Amino acid sequence: MPEWPIHARFAGPIVMIGFGSIGKGTLPLILRHIDAPRERMVVIDPDDSARELAEREGVRFRRLALTRDNLRRELSPLLAGGGFCVNLSVEVSSVELIKLCREVGALYIDTCVEPWPGGYTDPSLSPTERSNYGLREAARALRRPGIADPTALIAHGANPGMVSHFVKQALLNLAEDLGHDVDEPRSQAGWARLARDLGVKGIHIAERDTQRANIPKRLGEFVNTWSIEGFLGEGMQPAELGWGTHERWMPPEARRHPYGCDAAIYLERPGCATRVRSWAPTPGPQLAWLITHNEAISIADYLTLRDETGNVTYRPTCHYAYRPSDDTVLSLEEFVGNAFRRQKKLRLMNEEIVEGHDELGVLLYGHARNAYWYGSQLSIAEARRLAPYQNATALQVTSAVLGGMVWAIENPRAGVVDADEIGWRRVLEIQRPYLGPVIGAYTDWTPLSGRPGLFPEDIDAEDPWQFRNVLVR
Repeated sequence: MPEWPIHARFAGPIVMIGFGSIGKGTLPLILRHIDAPRERMVVIDPDDSARELAEREGVRFRRLALTRDNLRRELSPLLAGGGFCVNLSVEVSSVELIKLCREVGALYIDTCVEPWPGGYTDPSLSPTERSNYGLREAARALRRPGIADPTALIAHGANPGMVSHFVKQALLNLAEDLGHDVDEPRSQAGWARLARDLGVKGIHIAERDTQRANIPKRLGEFVNTWSIEGFLGEGMQPAELGWGTHERWMPPEARRHPYGCDAAIYLERPGCATRVRSWAPTPGPQLAWLITHNEAISIADYLTLRDETGNVTYRPTCHYAYRPSDDTVLSLEEFVGNAFRRQKKLRLMNEEIVEGHDELGVLLYGHARNAYWYGSQLSIAEARRLAPYQNATALQVTSAVLGGMVWAIENPRAGVVDADEIGWRRVLEIQRPYLGPVIGAYTDWTPLSGRPGLFPEDIDAEDPWQFRNVLVR
């Protein structure tokens, strides 16, 4: 076995909440790269089917469902004295966990800002209350400028998380290729000016999962390569996207939020029933789903420029464009066709995967070179070689959790922060050995390529990169 580097040392307790596909993959990376006492670690999950995996590593496992009523009673003594809460759960409130961690002096990280049960699907809540925009605003409302609160790094998995770091590297690569002599920006406004000066109109978080199992999807079964509960939860949220200043058409079902940063809009339709045109290096052009993700909002917000009166002068459009595995596509079509009623059988693909990769990157478009994709092409074979309990999708997430944890340990008093605001080079340095080939690729494809075809279409022929041309209507 290779000698794995120790990236950080942490003497306090580490409490992992959630031990699904991401938790099981994250624990070995923590043990491999963070020097911390195992006797002070604990894994909490209401399902103890993977208990043996934790206990085999000398880590205590507690079968426990955290609720509004027991959260503080159960977690306060575990996190007290400078602990680290690694929240990889579903349906445990990130906001309440951040508050608790602040009170007991613990660090915090999650891969998405999670609500309590019903936060995604409660019909009594408005679409804006069920949105990632609303969840992000609630977490950011905990910020206390001027007070060195314990670091709480929100929404730091592969996406959201790693892709925000990819955006910065892609902007620097594009600047070099376009002959712009620029220094690396040192501020939010500097990154936004760079994106504007390069002519970037928007960014797709463009992903294609080609992993295939030797057991095909069966009728009445939902199959996925990562958390099914997590995917269906975000799929039932409104489709959301950061809304760029170059857009001159808005979908009739689009709505703005009446509060907060105003960097994004939402559609009055679920993401699992909303498709967009996008591009990734291996498949080329593809139809993908506009699933809501925190990064669509945080990247657009971070790359916003305002004038002296506060008016927005530049912002790129930004959204997720996700094409999951073929069996997941079939599962999703069945789910939507059955009026969004979840299948009775759920299967998380892992050991039965026989080939494929997860190609996850950022597509920066609208500039002088048309479009540039930068990201990871991680195969299932490489993922299995690198770490246990992983597939290609999971390892991109778990390595990002590791990188975020190390950054938080090294920067323990940053308060509540987005992925866009942290040391991106440090995180990618930690993640890079786990990402497979990381490449950049240009394309002359646009959402108008081959259109209109045999039938008339309502398109904007003057600007290929209008959302009007991206959205499948």
